[in-house]
Amino acid sequence: MSATSPAEPLTGRIDPAEVAKFEAMAAEWWDPNGKFKPLHMLNPCRLDYVIDQVSAEFGRDPTAPLPFAGLRVLDIGCGGGLLSEPMARLGAAVVGADAAARNIPVARLHAEQSGLAIDYRHATAEDLATAGERFDVVLNMEVVEHVPDPLAYLSACQTLLRPGGLMICSTLNRNARSFAMAIIGAEHVMRWLPKGTHDWRRFITPDELFALIERAGLTPVDRKGFVFNPVTWSWRVSDRDLAVNYVTASTKPGSWAPA
Repeated sequence: MSATSPAEPLTGRIDPAEVAKFEAMAAEWWDPNGKFKPLHMLNPCRLDYVIDQVSAEFGRDPTAPLPFAGLRVLDIGCGGGLLSEPMARLGAAVVGADAAARNIPVARLHAEQSGLAIDYRHATAEDLATAGERFDVVLNMEVVEHVPDPLAYLSACQTLLRPGGLMICSTLNRNARSFAMAIIGAEHVMRWLPKGTHDWRRFITPDELFALIERAGLTPVDRKGFVFNPVTWSWRVSDRDLAVNYVTASTKPGSWAPA
């Protein structure tokens, strides 16, 4: 698979309206006070979760130099590379893929300026699966609520994993609290995000997501909440509060072996 746009058109496997929202904001990915401010604030918390899960699954010491060396990681829906870059710094061979074409040059430029070698591609999970790409870890963060067919998308992610591989998937719960915080609070009151960034009807409950993950052929092994504290202005991982933002870990059946 080349790093350029695939020959087969992306339309049909993605929602063009959802992609357009992020295309419009592409230049602001690395501005911590811009339209992606909520993601910059959340990123350390979700990175801690990713590091913990990957370290536990593959027996790595996160305090060692380059602890993820030898692991091939896909950051699907990579945006400007907020997760791709720290994973590369931890030693992983990282592919960052995004359906929004304008995100890719932003991500490439920032990685180059940071001295990081990351393989960024304008592609969908389905493109990569069809091309026969395989990964030890798939990071699937805040994407599933934007795709038209979550089961087909998660099935493609399952195909992308090697046996014994790990998928980490985060999204937004669907309830009154998530509507109040993610839609009214983030988009209308705080104006952290442009109005219409999220469609609450597409939010997925943890039980629904676990069921989809199982139907896609993966085994759910963990789920946690990401909880925002307005007093300390920070996020934390919660074992019990999955009311708004939450994250799951699941594995592909089989025994993992280095490629």
